[in-house]
Amino acid sequence: MNISYRWLKQYVDFSLTPQELAEALTSTGLEVERVEEVETIRGGLKGLYVGKVLTCEKHPNSDHLHITMVDLGKEKPQQIVCGAPNVAAGQKVIVADVGCTLYEGDKSFTIKKSRLRGVESFGMICAEDEIGVGTNHAGIIVLPDEANIGTPVAEYYNLESDWLIEIDITANRADALSHYGVARDLFAWLKQNGYKTSLHRPDCNEFKVDNHNLEIDVKIENNEACKRYACLSVTDCNVKESPQWLKDKLNVIGIRPINNIVDITNYVMMAYGQPMHCFDADMVTGNQIIVKDNNEGKQFITLDGEEHILGAHDLAICNAEEPMCIAGVFGGKGSGTYDTTKNVVLESAYFHPTWIRKSARRHGLSTDASFRFERGIDPDGVIYALKQAAILCKELAGGKISMEIRDEYPTKIHAFSVRLDYEYADRLIGKQLGAETIKSILESLEMKIESEDALGLDIKVPPYRVDVWRACDVVEDVLRIYGYNNVEIPSTLKSSLTIAEEADKNYHKENAISEQLVGSGFNEILNNSLTATSYYEANDLKEYQWSNTVKVMNPLSGDLGVMRQTLLFGGLESIRRNVNRKSNNLRFFEFGNVYTYDKEKWSADNPIKAYNQNYQLGLWITGKHVEGSWTHANEDASFYELKAYVENIFRRLGVARNMLVVKTSANNIFAKGLTLETRSGKKLVEMGVLCKKVLCKIEIEQPVYYAELNWSGLMKTIRKNKVEFTEISKYPSVSRDLALLLDKHIEFAQIEEIARQSEKKLLKKVELFDVYEGKNLPEGKKSYAVNFVLQDETKTLNDKAIDAIMQKLIKNLTNKLGAELR
Repeated sequence: MNISYRWLKQYVDFSLTPQELAEALTSTGLEVERVEEVETIRGGLKGLYVGKVLTCEKHPNSDHLHITMVDLGKEKPQQIVCGAPNVAAGQKVIVADVGCTLYEGDKSFTIKKSRLRGVESFGMICAEDEIGVGTNHAGIIVLPDEANIGTPVAEYYNLESDWLIEIDITANRADALSHYGVARDLFAWLKQNGYKTSLHRPDCNEFKVDNHNLEIDVKIENNEACKRYACLSVTDCNVKESPQWLKDKLNVIGIRPINNIVDITNYVMMAYGQPMHCFDADMVTGNQIIVKDNNEGKQFITLDGEEHILGAHDLAICNAEEPMCIAGVFGGKGSGTYDTTKNVVLESAYFHPTWIRKSARRHGLSTDASFRFERGIDPDGVIYALKQAAILCKELAGGKISMEIRDEYPTKIHAFSVRLDYEYADRLIGKQLGAETIKSILESLEMKIESEDALGLDIKVPPYRVDVWRACDVVEDVLRIYGYNNVEIPSTLKSSLTIAEEADKNYHKENAISEQLVGSGFNEILNNSLTATSYYEANDLKEYQWSNTVKVMNPLSGDLGVMRQTLLFGGLESIRRNVNRKSNNLRFFEFGNVYTYDKEKWSADNPIKAYNQNYQLGLWITGKHVEGSWTHANEDASFYELKAYVENIFRRLGVARNMLVVKTSANNIFAKGLTLETRSGKKLVEMGVLCKKVLCKIEIEQPVYYAELNWSGLMKTIRKNKVEFTEISKYPSVSRDLALLLDKHIEFAQIEEIARQSEKKLLKKVELFDVYEGKNLPEGKKSYAVNFVLQDETKTLNDKAIDAIMQKLIKNLTNKLGAELR
């Protein structure tokens, strides 16, 4: 939100510089993003001075030029050649000295020493339009005799630059969405820090009803959506351009002036935080305003000319026949205020934040008014703002207030009651501030102390502080005004916030694996949990169905329409972005949550049960494994490289190979893939080469290998594992090879599984070192050459024991797979 430095001074007294003000506001929680000087006149009239023309003679080589000697309060007068017809000796004038920069639109020029028709000139005597104080160019500006020679022109005109202060308002600080709201916080800070200050705003003593010529009736049909609605009429208005002071205030904070009536409502909103709307009274047919929500299907055209269809839950401000305005969001075409408008109806209301937020999102409309209503305004400021707007309408448009304020307020919104114990505040802050300091800060924040005892305070929090409901909220307010930097952090912290031992272990394991992957050449990526609807809608991916997607209500766009079911697509987007920038050899990993919905688990009693969140680790490799090395030929990345990275992760976490079952993946994101499961059937990882259909969807042409590890499941699997040091065995291992003739459809994973089931203790490795298909083999057969490594940690294996194990392996492979020895 934009704040004007000079405008802010109307409500709170302070002498801070703009930079000091920015620091003060930031310390109170109103973080200042930017401080920028805004000049009322471009250039700030720098380099312009009051001078006196001592002599004025005709130029010998020109009919219209004059040679003048001008006193600027320096040691010597300056010779200036001037072409103005009204220049004369004895005049007080405005002079642009050498080095001064003048502006004309987007162009600028600097006054230099020059020679005009052979005569030297050291400056320029200026007209109104040349320095930006007017539009007259008939002659130079002639000042009164009282003007002091040498006075800077900015000082003569009392010209002050303003400063634009951009504040990043958090969602909970709706009370600070105005100049007066910011002033309240600044006042509390100034008072706490010992500055002499006061907080003030204009009174409403000038408000007076002039006649009763235009009475407007008000009816609220939905008291939940509209808590308070007030209006009054102003007749005989002269709708015209706003005065300069009002236009300047709005321009500084980036609001375009329109006309005096509309500008008044914008001024009141930015001054006091109360959004308002002004209707042309001729549009209020039947002299009746009805606030209702039963407008489903009705066509509505907003002030910007866009057509909208109202829904059943769109609150509208209607006349006796039709909607005039989407309440708190946008006015309707024809119902606004134009040059032809004579009579207006001013609206000031309090709408329920949720109703306004949903309507604004539903219609894709976001206005300054809806921004404030969505967060919650001050229900007690409705009438004050209406009176201030009416006073300004009389002052700036010559209107007459033509009815008593009609204020419909069915159910009053009361201040919040909060109990604050001193012991609780001290414990939360970590320092004993003292009762007097706490009370002083609360009172400066307009919180009323209802009662006090030895233990604490009973407080009434004004309803505009929608974020202060609990004792901890009050403590936060006290602390931000007292100053977080004024609280010393003790060397020993006593905190109720602890990290569960298991979570802490898992965090360290995640860090260890991240370091391992980075050491292997990977880069960590981080993608948004919100992703594109198109990845899941109308696809034929078995694992990622549209019906299982967690959908976002009123998404900002289709690119952020659903929660991701997999890390896959975010990583592929990162690959595409890099490949498009000629970075083809990539190794990425990402830790992140994925989300699914199961409608079968949904129930009205426990709807959250249908939603599942799971933590996963994704690995992506693509491009070359080795490229441009003189010691190694170029080598493409491969599935076997990816598999090695996954196995190294398991090895680092202490997952023994015999704990896993290898299966062919049924996930059709892969052209070919494997699944590793626990023996109880829990899937820990899926990995493989991604199919072209998936890659084409992301516009990637080179092969990509992907693995997705169920990190949550993996942590549960190894929860009771202990990774311990084991001394290298003193006893030798034994290697045996088998050449097995098998059916073509049999995979090595099946051989490995049977082998490990046959010998769980002594079998250390099972590796495939050759596959043959072709001549001299029966039709439909292939040959696997498999190496088996046996080792006993306690003794040397003898031939008898080795042969027994090998015979058992051969028997099981023959019985279960139909294997034949070659």
